[in-house]
Order: sequence, then C-alpha cells, then structure tokens
Amino acid sequence: MKENTPLVTVIMAVKDTEPYLPDCLDSIIGQTYQHWELIAVNDHSSDRSPEILQAYADKDPRIRVFHSERQLLIPALQEAYKHTKGTLINRMDSDDKMPEDKLEFLVSQWNLHGKGTVIAGGTEHFVDEGEVGGGFRRYEKWLNNVAKNSRHYEEIYKECVIPSHSWMIHHEDFERAGAFDPEVYPEDYDLCFRFYSLGLHVVGVDKVLHYWRDRSNRISRTWDCYKDNRYFDLKLKYFYKLDRDPSRPLVLWGAGKNGKDMAKLLLQKEENFHWVCDSQRKIGKHVYDILMESFEVISSLEKPQIMVVVASDDDQAEIRKYLKAFGKQPVGDYWFFL
Repeated sequence: MKENTPLVTVIMAVKDTEPYLPDCLDSIIGQTYQHWELIAVNDHSSDRSPEILQAYADKDPRIRVFHSERQLLIPALQEAYKHTKGTLINRMDSDDKMPEDKLEFLVSQWNLHGKGTVIAGGTEHFVDEGEVGGGFRRYEKWLNNVAKNSRHYEEIYKECVIPSHSWMIHHEDFERAGAFDPEVYPEDYDLCFRFYSLGLHVVGVDKVLHYWRDRSNRISRTWDCYKDNRYFDLKLKYFYKLDRDPSRPLVLWGAGKNGKDMAKLLLQKEENFHWVCDSQRKIGKHVYDILMESFEVISSLEKPQIMVVVASDDDQAEIRKYLKAFGKQPVGDYWFFL
C-alpha cells in the first residue's frame, strides 16, 4: 500500500444501539476511502447489537469485534485500542453516521501535514423525528466556526473544541497523548486538553465530517458526569497546569452564577485574586469575603491573567473589544471559560 494511503483504524464502542447500528456500519463500509479497519467493542449490550456486529464482521474482514470485560465507555475504548493496527486513528459512535468522504478527506488533509498534527473538522446534528434543539444547533455552529478558523486552543476553556469523531491523528501522537488511558469524563474534552498540553498542531477544516445523532437516551443526556456541562473542575485542572502563571495577578470577570461557582473553586487554589464586573449594584460589595471591583481595574494591573465567565455572546464580544483596546491577547492574557 502506498504511503499516502495509510491504514486508518476506526475505534467504536457499542452499547444497546441496535436500531441505529446498521446505518452506522453501512456508512463506514460505504466510505470512498477503503483502506480502513473497524475495531468495534461491545460494552455489555442487552439488545442485538453484538449479533449485528458479528454479522457484518462475517461479511467484511476489515471489521473486528471484541467484548469489553469492564463496563462503561472508556474501558470499551481502551479494549478497542489494544487491537489497532492502523497508522492513523479515528473514533466513531455506533448510533451516528459518516459522510461518505469522511476518511478520504481526513487522510488527504493529514498527508499535507504529517506527524504532530491533528486534523479536526465540523459536525452536524440530526434526529430521526422532529427537529434538532436550538442548544445543539448553537453548539454545532460554534464548533464548526472553531474548526473553520482553527481557533481550538484559543477557545478550549469554553467547551470541548474537537468533536470526538471529527478528528484524525497518527497513532504515535495519539499514544503520546495517552490514548484512552485516563478514565476521565468527558473523555473527548480531556483528550483535547492532552493534545493542547503536548503542543500538537490542530489543523481545522471547514467541512462537516460527522453526522451526530441526537436522542433522549444518549449518555451525554443521562450520565451524571455530563450533567454540569460547564466542566469547571476539568478546565481549572488544565488551566493551572498549562496556563496559570503565579507571578501574574489573576482576574475573574463575571459576577453571575458562573462567576460565583468559579470563585468558590478558585478560593481552593488562591488566596488572592481580583473579581470584577460591570454591575454598579455589585461593585464595592464583598462576596465570599472578596471585594467586587469594577472591570476598569484591569488597566492598572501589571500583566494580569483574565478568566472571563460571562455567558452572553454579546457581552463576550464587548469584553473582547475592551481587552483588545488595552493590548490584551487571547491565550496569552485572557481566556473565556464558557
């Protein structure tokens, strides 16, 4: 096989997705890029998913089926990774679908850059009945805009910046990033931070590379670990590991619920930080024994690091404009945490 047509391993955990699994598998088999293997791991399904997997594997030797000894998603992904043979790695969910040129496009883009690179594209939600909710459409729009402009690390503290199925990476880089070893949820978001910590170059592409099914019983809706989708604990862990400079003053911008929740977490890490907002009703008061200051204090601080936890898109745009006027740079000087 030529070097520019490497074997792609698609890793997929499967649990009780009988109604959707044939469409998913058909979308993989129908790829215009045919040099792939699918490692599918059954995670203790109670429906006919294992039988469906085996029936497809019997017809196509590129599909290999295994069974996870331990329950839950990450152990199933870990089991799948043990059996990979591919040069390039991609992930799939068993209730979703691939555009027919997904793998071909990802491989062609990866070939342009090589090792040290993650290729990351966009996603599109769909439902079997009705319409996709507005929240998912907003998230989708944001994700696709991040990919279009390759702003993954600039936006990383907002939400998971790379959909868990719309990326491709060399297996050696994936190994360096820890693969699926850390049992931390949300696993796709933690993986993004590990890419960031390694300094891997994320190349965003303006193309939908995954069809993401929304349904009422998807785990992102039902598992406790996904319910508070702000993931402040995870974000702070990596902020203090990768970006926090203790020699610089820290500023928390935002006095709503998100600001208060973040302030509680910051107090566990730092005794002193500036907490600012633009509400005259709150400025000058003490919350958690911290004086609420005007955001204008930022101009008087020496090289502050600014954490913005203001949710409104319009307010965020105004804050960006204000900080830019004072020469503040994203990633180096300020980060949005929503």
